Amino acid sequence: MPRILLILTLLTLTTPLVAQVRPSPGRPQLSPAPGREAPTDAPTLARDYARRGEWEKAVFLFEKLKNDEQTAPAVLPDYLAALLSLKRYKDAEKLAKRAMKQHPEEAGYGVALGGVLAASGDAAAAEKQYGRVLSQLTPAQVAPVAAEFAKRQLPAWAERTYLRGRELAKNNTEYAPELIQLYTQGQEPDKLLAETLHLVERDETQLPFVRNMLQNALREDKDFDALEKILLSKVQAQPDQSAFAELLLWLQVQRHDFTGALVQARALDRRADGQGSRVLALAGIAARNRDYATALAATDYVTRTYRTGPNYQPARQQTLQIREAQLRDTYPPDPAQARALAADYETLLTELGRTSADAAPVLRRLGNLYAFQLDDKVKAMSLLQQVIDMPRAEADVRDEAKTTLGDLYLLKGEPWEATLLYSQVEKAHPEAPLGYEAKLRNARLSYFAGDFKLAQSHLDILKQATTREIANDAMQLSLLIQENTAQDTLGVGLKAYAAVELLVFQNKLAPALAGLDALLRAYPGHALTDDALYLKAQLQRRTADYAGAVATLGLITGNPKYDVLSDDALFLLAEIQEQNLHDPAQAQALYQQVLTRFPGSIYGAEARKRFRRLRGDGV
Repeated sequence: MPRILLILTLLTLTTPLVAQVRPSPGRPQLSPAPGREAPTDAPTLARDYARRGEWEKAVFLFEKLKNDEQTAPAVLPDYLAALLSLKRYKDAEKLAKRAMKQHPEEAGYGVALGGVLAASGDAAAAEKQYGRVLSQLTPAQVAPVAAEFAKRQLPAWAERTYLRGRELAKNNTEYAPELIQLYTQGQEPDKLLAETLHLVERDETQLPFVRNMLQNALREDKDFDALEKILLSKVQAQPDQSAFAELLLWLQVQRHDFTGALVQARALDRRADGQGSRVLALAGIAARNRDYATALAATDYVTRTYRTGPNYQPARQQTLQIREAQLRDTYPPDPAQARALAADYETLLTELGRTSADAAPVLRRLGNLYAFQLDDKVKAMSLLQQVIDMPRAEADVRDEAKTTLGDLYLLKGEPWEATLLYSQVEKAHPEAPLGYEAKLRNARLSYFAGDFKLAQSHLDILKQATTREIANDAMQLSLLIQENTAQDTLGVGLKAYAAVELLVFQNKLAPALAGLDALLRAYPGHALTDDALYLKAQLQRRTADYAGAVATLGLITGNPKYDVLSDDALFLLAEIQEQNLHDPAQAQALYQQVLTRFPGSIYGAEARKRFRRLRGDGV
């Protein structure tokens, strides 16, 4: 575009921003003279043109600014970008050099000059300029210069800037968080590990920060392996440095290597004279992840080592709780183990005194055991009522007993008594997990009864619960109801499925299996088919029909329509092969399929752990 036409165009565009002289009637309005000064807000308009890629218009307005305005921090980057886009490299270089003279306090201007030289194709001159910036660096300039390098996607120079700043500060941990962030963004695990371990070795208070950064940065098995190898060597070489042992314990828990974590927890507990507290905490984590063997080894260590300590009785009680959880997860259930556990609970009650406040939670758990493992509902209800009637029992323990007693009334087929107890607990704890749990039970009761609208009203509240597990359970049941009443507004198929789930809750497994078979025959191709098949496989496993469970799960994993439950089915199939059919090779292959076919599955961490163990990695 000829220059005079560009000027006239720009002047026309900017006329709303300039005071105009109203023309006399009949007199033509004259265009502003090409040499007039730019409007007072020309910097804003110029930057706007630059950011829209209208470089010539932008440069024209930038050139009209005063010298000091052209090199202002708010203007210079856009001005340089416009010149470089027009390939006016010499003008850009002159502008950058002038900016450095006019604003020596702006350390990033030296980096900007290097950027101009690089854009012009003179890489050697650019590198030399970047080196000059670092050689003249002051402590106050480190952060802005590093930020400028990072903004220009020059992470190596940003790293050198921070390292130079460390030299200037004469502190070998200075700028460690910034370097860790840089290495994380650049996916440089070797440097990241070196910097994080260097930081935590010098300053143990940085351990939470280091754990967070490592958790966000490390994703590949090889990176976790590298960190574990380094930590093991450091723990051995520097046994007095607790930070490395703490970090190794954290890493082993992350990897579900609870056996290795127990070794570190015991060492840390001895060093801090924790009387077994760290070991008991690990026992709880291991039990929640179903590593009952390690959990029991941990509680056994505490009871043997600290017989006179404050954690002796808590460890004994935790041992019984872990055995109870292990019993619930054993297929098929072992009545002999349940009876032995009940006897140990009775022994503990005798030691504590059956009317003491400490006895209340033990009585409640014993009631659960009689209710759900020994199938003695009369005995269970008697024990739970004792807890409810105990004046010394804590309110939470009494209300937990009420919740379980409500479950027993539901098992007996007395839903009104059940909902009365659930509602009492819900009212007593309206914004607490115990109250949410009672509301969830009320929702399930309505679901079992086929009153999906009432169930949904409970679930809509529970989806906002502060307890993630309750919120997730509520969300799953809510989705099940929504998906299966969208087209079938009467929910006929869902009512049949809910009736089966009630039978399962009542431990009536044979009628439940018959109900599932009837449902699958009556509603072929129904949206509930995959749910019904998965539940059927779980029940077949509980009744020791392992071949039947494998065949049923194959109907899910072999059908792409059932993708929602495919990872659940595949993991359960692998678990059956490993734990029930004792075929480690087949189980290993199936765990690997979970990892490759469903990389984002919630079973990923556990599948990886089991795969590595079966492969012989010793994890």
